Amino acid sequence: MMTIKEKVNVEEQAIRAKKAAKVLSTLSTEKKNEALMTIANFLEREYHEILKANVVDLDNGKTKGYDEAFMDRLSLSKERIFEFANGLRNVAILDDPTGKVLSGWTLDNGLTVEKISVPLGVIGMIYEARPNVTVDATGLALKSGNAIVLKGGSSAISSNERIVDVIHQALEETDIPKDAVQFIATTDREATKQLFTMKQHIDVLIPRGGGSLINAVVNNATVPVLETGVGNCHIYIDKEADLQKALSIFVNAKTDRPAVCNAAETLIVHKEWFTNHHQHLVATLAEHNITVYGDEHIISVIPDARKATEHEWANEFLNMSIAIKAVDHVSEAIEHIDEYGTKHSEAIITENKETAHEFFKQVDAAALYHNASTRFTDGGALGFGAEIGISTQKLHARGPMGLPALTTVKYIMTGDGQIR
Repeated sequence: MMTIKEKVNVEEQAIRAKKAAKVLSTLSTEKKNEALMTIANFLEREYHEILKANVVDLDNGKTKGYDEAFMDRLSLSKERIFEFANGLRNVAILDDPTGKVLSGWTLDNGLTVEKISVPLGVIGMIYEARPNVTVDATGLALKSGNAIVLKGGSSAISSNERIVDVIHQALEETDIPKDAVQFIATTDREATKQLFTMKQHIDVLIPRGGGSLINAVVNNATVPVLETGVGNCHIYIDKEADLQKALSIFVNAKTDRPAVCNAAETLIVHKEWFTNHHQHLVATLAEHNITVYGDEHIISVIPDARKATEHEWANEFLNMSIAIKAVDHVSEAIEHIDEYGTKHSEAIITENKETAHEFFKQVDAAALYHNASTRFTDGGALGFGAEIGISTQKLHARGPMGLPALTTVKYIMTGDGQIR
């Protein structure tokens, strides 16, 4: 197993991945599925070793003073390892997105045209903290016929290195070359910067992490980028919202896993609803120990609420805090989301379908919800299997990116001597 002290040659790794991608693109769906099943079995078999490596990362995190949300994303358990192993099995049973005839037609001269789905080639994955991304990204890449070059954050390097070592052991027993999964085992940031400009070897970069990481990739890469986004997600409780439904959805979206990108960070409430139900909301906030930052209307009613600044409106808390704004109309809620949202996930709670329709038409986000929690913005929850990230851009992939997002197309023309 490579140690992080060794000098890595990123370009050499990318070249090996590119060669492996050629082999991988020719393999049958059955061969790829067998490989994913094998990796899943190896991960479960070696979970003790993965947890030992994770302890090293967690100890380093404590020493460096990482906050609770970050440590949660970094932490592994037997249950989490088995969960992402099962994620690979779920991906294995999904339809292969490659080799499909997406459309076809025949020209007047008899030339036939077919639009075929094919792998992207080599994916560069740059991510922070979460070791599960190593497995999720690998599974989706291999199933869609792509090789992958992984560059995880330094905080999880021991965990990621051990996970990839297990993946390589598994691939030795399959038809997929182990070079199809490359891990850049260094904490040197120059290695990450190298990935930004290796357009001749890397076909697409996918950054997954905080805003600074994503912006660094988007602003500096010459390789095409599938941009994922941070999740400053909002829930708007309309004046015609059902009380129990609103409280239940809010509690789930805020407290189920507050450190993830689809957790709610801002609650917008219609003043009429707030006037009628603020006591129930205050009791719910207190029950779950949620720290409140609010506008003037909110802090005049909710005990111990703190004044919200631009920072609270604009950024992810990733903890048990919430920003709350009171509005007179759905249009004000939409204006606030337009100003501070990150185009990730936004929800409206109302029994008025017309109001919900207005919200859906005007709010620009990858995922919109009516009377449901934002926590469903997840590849697994939406039936995609694992996800490689949640795209907030407007190119070919938006929202949770599953297998189809990792393909492109070829046009295949078949003739009988036609010339132009």
